[in-house]
Order: sequence, then C-alpha cells, then structure tokens
Amino acid sequence: MSNRIKSPYKQKNRYRENYCTTLRRVFEYSTTNYWKRPAAEYADGSQAYTYRSFKEATERLSQRLSRYGISAGDKVAILSQNMPNYLIAFFATAAFGRVAVPILPDSSENEISNILSHSETRVIFVSERLLPKLSKKVIDSLTLVIDIETFEFIKKNKEDFQCDGWAKEPQPDDLATIIYTSGTTGKAKGVMLSHRNLCHNLVAAFKAQPCFKEDRFLSILPIAHTYEMGVSSVYSFYVGACVYYLKKAAAPAVLLPAMKKIRPTIMLSVPLVIEKVVKNSVFPTIRKSRVLSWLDKNTPWVLHRLIGSKLLKTFGGKLRFFGVGGAKLDGVTEQFLKDCRFPYAVGYGLTETSPLVTNVIVTKRKRVGSIGVATWGVEIRLDNINPETKEGEIVCRGNNVMLGYYKDPERTQKVLDDDGWFHTNDIAYMDKDGYYYIKGRLNNTILGASGENIYPEEIEMVINDIEGVNESLVMERDGKLVALVKFDDAVVDWNQETEDRFFENLEQRKKAVLDLVNRIVGKNSKISEVDAMKEPFIKTATQKIRRFLYKDYRDGNQKRKEKK
Repeated sequence: MSNRIKSPYKQKNRYRENYCTTLRRVFEYSTTNYWKRPAAEYADGSQAYTYRSFKEATERLSQRLSRYGISAGDKVAILSQNMPNYLIAFFATAAFGRVAVPILPDSSENEISNILSHSETRVIFVSERLLPKLSKKVIDSLTLVIDIETFEFIKKNKEDFQCDGWAKEPQPDDLATIIYTSGTTGKAKGVMLSHRNLCHNLVAAFKAQPCFKEDRFLSILPIAHTYEMGVSSVYSFYVGACVYYLKKAAAPAVLLPAMKKIRPTIMLSVPLVIEKVVKNSVFPTIRKSRVLSWLDKNTPWVLHRLIGSKLLKTFGGKLRFFGVGGAKLDGVTEQFLKDCRFPYAVGYGLTETSPLVTNVIVTKRKRVGSIGVATWGVEIRLDNINPETKEGEIVCRGNNVMLGYYKDPERTQKVLDDDGWFHTNDIAYMDKDGYYYIKGRLNNTILGASGENIYPEEIEMVINDIEGVNESLVMERDGKLVALVKFDDAVVDWNQETEDRFFENLEQRKKAVLDLVNRIVGKNSKISEVDAMKEPFIKTATQKIRRFLYKDYRDGNQKRKEKK
C-alpha cells in the first residue's frame, strides 16, 4: 500500500473539472480512467471493489431496477449503515436518472415511514440490521425491497417484471437526491439537490483540499448526510481514490486498529469526536504527568510537538487532512490542535448548500474560531448587519444552492429569494481579510432585557470547557437564562445508592458551573440556573443538539415532546 501522494495540478485534473457536470459523467470518467484501482472497501477487506468491478455491479443493478419498471425520476431510498454497496446503490440510482433518498440509519420507524411516504419512494435498499424498522404496511407499499448487503430481493411482485423501466443520462439541473433533514428545530424538510449542486461541491472540495488517486479515505460519518456524501465518499470516487468503511460503529476499539491498518490520509469528523479525544484523553494525561505538566508550563512548544506526533501516529501516521464540520469546533480544542500542528481544517456548510459554503485550507495559517473564507464558486454576504457588532446573517449564492424543499414551496420561499440567495439562519461577522466567524443561529438568539442579542452557543462553549462537563444547552425560561448540563458519569453518578450524598454532590457541581460561567461571561449572558441532564442530549447526524426537544426539561425528569 503506497503512502506517496502525487499532487501536481496537471491538465488531467483541469479536464476532470470541466467534465464534472453530472454524476453519470463522474461515474463514467472515474470507472474508465481508474478501472484497475481500488474504489471502495471494508476496512477488514471482506467487501472490496475496483473501479472496474464497481462499474459492472452498478450497471447490473440499474438494469435490474429497469426490469421492474423503476424509471428515471423514480425515488429510490437507501436505509443502511456505511458500506461499499451503499455507493453502488447510490450510483445505480442517481447516475442513471433516478432520485436517491438516503435515510439516516438512526431514524425512528415513524420518521422512516414519513420520509418514504412524503418522497413517494418506490424502492428501498435496506441492511439486515435496519430491516426491522420497516413496518409491514411500509413494505407492502413499495415495489421493491432490496437487501443492500447482497442485492437480493426481499420483496418483489412478479407482475411488475415488465422490463419497461427506463434510465437516462441526467442533465445538470435534474434532481439527483432528496436528503431529509430535521436540523435542530423540528419538522423534517426534503432538500432537493441537483447534479449541478453535487458536482459543483466536488470541484469546490478539490479546490479546497486537492486529493488524488493515491489517497486513502476513512469514512466514519453516515453517507446519508451530505457532508460525508459530498466531501468524502463521492469525492473519493471523483478523484479515483479508495474509501474504506467500518463494519461497526466508530468506537475506539474498532477505529484504532482500522486506522493502524489503513493508515488513512483523509478523514472527516464532527467536532464532538476530536473534542472528546483532546478533552477526555489528552488533557487528563497532561494533568496527571509531572513531566508533561512541567513542559506545559515552561516549554509548551516541546509538549505540543510531542503530543502532535503521538496524535498523528494514533491516526495511522499518514493523515494529511482531517476535516471538521457540521458544528462549531470548541476554541480550546482548536487552539491545541493548531499548536500541535495537527492537519485539521474547519469547514462550514448546510445540506441546502451541498454542503460547502466556506472552508479553511490545511496548509494556510489558521485563525482559531474562524470557519474560513468563501469556498470556490460561492458568493457570500451578510444581511441585516448590526452596526455596533458588525454581525449579520450569512447569505450565499452559487451552483451549490439547492433546488428547494420537496413539495414545500412555502418554506422554500422563506430561505431562497428570487435572485437565488439562500438565507442560512446563521449569524456571523467577517474580519478585514474575508474570514468569517459564526456567533450562533438566528432562531436560537435570545433577546436580552435591554434588547441585546444573546447567543447561547457562546455560553455553551464556556460551560463545555469546564472539567467534568460533557455537553450543555442554554435556553431562556421565564425571562432568565438556564443551562442544561450533562455531567460526566464519573463526576455525577445517577445510580449512586446514597441519595443524600448524590444530591449534595450534584448541587455542588451545579453551583460550581454557575459561579465559574458567570465570572467569565458578560453581564447580559449570565445564567440564573443550572439543571442537570440525566441522559445524553438527543442529536442530529452531525451531533447538534435537537434544541426544540428540551423546552420542558427539569433536573433528571425529562419532559421531551418530540414533534411527530
């Protein structure tokens, strides 16, 4: 397995950009030019495809769909954990004019049923592990149910075998996929992304972080999320590289040996993953060691070089790009990664923007807290700027912006204006060099007593830096700021037998958080109360807390009211 990466920007790469207009053309280009090379594999090698065998399997699968009347424009859902066959199902759908409907594997049975009904899906690829989430009623409503691990039919009707389905070569503005996202605020929306949207993102990703056929991608995020799909799985296919998948969830016991074996050069993550590594492993190790603590105080650069080298080795030793997106990276963690010269880069985007809007390039000087500059081919401006703080809503325009929300013109018109500008709902400011810094979500902003804007995300970052705190959420209750805090289980044990001792410890912890936060934040951001979470917060695929579920929370007695 070669570790040498060729990186000259040759004519071939420029030609590939011009060729990248639809997923069909990407499919034909890569399977023709890289046909001998590995395309997608399980980390243990149990399922592996070269670009040639990938092409053959994809075309066979598309033909089988056609025989059962599944034509261009028909919706085909994919409900599965990550695997090489996922990509084959995706390309057999989208590259031949059909519309892929990826569904997040942790979706509830009710959510899955609603997505399939709303999208008018006719076929679903499903893994054995997730098949129990499909009710008999749902299965009966579908033309085909296909086992994604073997591509065998779980359900089919003989009368549908008419060989009258037709595929076509899609055009750039044809619908390629509908990705359903509930975000953090409620009812799911079906984001319609065209071939132009997805292909623009592939070129933008190449401009931000050039990758090549010798690269090795390790996938740990769900392909059903546009971040993993567009900047990892499909991107690796675009550049002729190989993407590796894990058979089990990316727990340390699974991930560490996989990284040692594969020695990945490219990985994507959400902030929570790398924050846990740094805060729960690296920082405690430094505090417990007299030598490391001394180095930290007297020669921090030596400590950072040592730990940076060790951290890189943990990831396989060949990592050259570790992308962080989906949520805001904690400032303390980012400063540490920067000091250690870890090859991380921060990006910002949304499902509605395919996803890239801004990015930071690994090789350039990073600015802690910044989401970077506008990505290639994307216009950005700030709307409704506060004259005092210079903060405004990020609004963007480009070939990355979605077609709209499926069968939802009302919500589409709220975020997409007639000139093609997409309103992100994120508040940010820009420095003199064009670097953007996110302050918070517009619909999360709390209006203070004097009319000032309070961004709960900023207070949460302070709370999350406190030792013993896993995560937090700040909200308004009866005109006051309240912090919901999930303490580390080693700090607050909800199963402790001695009730008096438990509540004494809990109250001490809550008071410590209250006092520390209010010493750090400004007077308008001081919290009045701390409530302790018994269970971890419910999150989206990119580990953002679903805020709307916690309006009625009280200590250890959660009253979540999820919108159906």
